[in-house]
Amino acid sequence: MLPPILREKLRLPVVASPLFIISHPALTLAQCKAGVIGAFPALNARPESQLDEWLAMITEELAAHDAANPDRPAAPFAVNQIVHPSNKRLEHDLMMCVKYKVPVVISSLGAVPEVNAAVHSYGGIVLHDVINNRHANSAIRKGADGLVAVAAGAGGHAGTLSPFALVQEIREWFDGPLLLAGAIGTGDGILAAQAMGADMAYVGTPFIATEEARASQDYKQMIAGSQAADIVYSNYFTGIHGNYLKGSIVAAGMDPDNLPVADPSKMDFDKATTGTKAWKDIWGAGQGVGSVKAVVPVSELVDRLEREYVAARSRICA
Repeated sequence: MLPPILREKLRLPVVASPLFIISHPALTLAQCKAGVIGAFPALNARPESQLDEWLAMITEELAAHDAANPDRPAAPFAVNQIVHPSNKRLEHDLMMCVKYKVPVVISSLGAVPEVNAAVHSYGGIVLHDVINNRHANSAIRKGADGLVAVAAGAGGHAGTLSPFALVQEIREWFDGPLLLAGAIGTGDGILAAQAMGADMAYVGTPFIATEEARASQDYKQMIAGSQAADIVYSNYFTGIHGNYLKGSIVAAGMDPDNLPVADPSKMDFDKATTGTKAWKDIWGAGQGVGSVKAVVPVSELVDRLEREYVAARSRICA
């Protein structure tokens, strides 16, 4: 059974995935108020002192929203922590999560017991990103409460396994919270994730093309005009394989069909926010990008997902 934090106050079984550079308080708050769990990477707050400000703003505004709307409370929020040697801010950012008792922490690129213990100290839960069954098993053994199965087709850093295979293998031994990421951009996809054994869907790309997202208009319009065939899978930009928009690679003067292979040991998330590669100029997106037809407010996107989810459930039950 899902813990209350992942069940109560939610309109849809959805976590809005934390989008590197793009997610910020305006987007996260809009997601939570619309009834899905909003999330942002801690590294998006720069300089690091800004994370304190962001967390204060989000917790205060959500509390005010709930006081003014007792019958329609906001969903909780989550913060993504990159647990990788290149992230020199991890200790500071984790302390901020403890200070504000962030309800959900999503850890990526490293399962570390100390991170889980810090979040558990105030009653929060940790969901860990995984791309295969071995990583999933390791994360749970090290104290994570749940998993985000990042399957083939997910935007940004993603694995190569079919969602059917990945969920099936994890569910053979794990009955705790399980989220599925990978080309989910419709209410039908959310229901399908549950049907195959996941508890919730992890939705990212559609939220890039929202009015509240901190992405350029060109990026948003490219999302709205792209299809699955416009997605390129490469490790050239960060050292870890991910999915990117072909049009942004071409615009940067590179050949998307002949990208070099990068050295994974050179991955550096600090440089990724200031360099000329991902994510500022080379834009991440998942294979479900074709579900996005226009740039809309977050509330309108969630309305659409809910209508599709309800219709799909009615159709299947009938």
